[in-house]
Amino acid sequence: MRKVYCVIILSFVTSAIFAQNVAIVNGKPLSSREFMWFYKKNHAGNAGASYSDLETYLNLYIDFKLKVLDAKELGLDKDTAYLAEVKDYELSLNTQKRVSKSKPEYTFMANEYRDAVLMFNLTEQKIWEKAQNGETELRAFYDGHKNDYPQGSFEEIKGQVITDYQQSLENQWIAALRKRYTVKIHPDELKKLAKH
Repeated sequence: MRKVYCVIILSFVTSAIFAQNVAIVNGKPLSSREFMWFYKKNHAGNAGASYSDLETYLNLYIDFKLKVLDAKELGLDKDTAYLAEVKDYELSLNTQKRVSKSKPEYTFMANEYRDAVLMFNLTEQKIWEKAQNGETELRAFYDGHKNDYPQGSFEEIKGQVITDYQQSLENQWIAALRKRYTVKIHPDELKKLAKH
């Protein structure tokens, strides 16, 4: 009887913990609180969003988290320049005293910076440098999508081709990350956050 009671309690605690997460990204919970902090921060403090808006933003945020995982897997979080930049930011954050270290917002701000720098560094390698310096690949992309550019020659619309090529590289990268890492979204928890 005691064993059954323990299993029931453990099950209840586990579901309560998972119920407060909007998603699990590669085994790591993404809390509703963290998600809504980022949502409000990027939507001028407005938390009144529909389920559809929250779902769209959650998928973008998960893509961001997947890129960060990719950067860490490649060891970019061990780079000395990165570590120095993060240390400088944290010193600056502590001097400003805008948020106490004991508040969850402090952790969210510090993590956001760490993750954003990692994502930026890897995006630069995987997308921006390829699009800017890979003339052969860029021309091949243009040749494969000529029907999308009836308005001009490669030289005339190179800027648009670069933008489209970057988006194509981004889409391929996200698709590969979504296959490599497990993502589980909790729609019921997301619905609780939505304003109807």
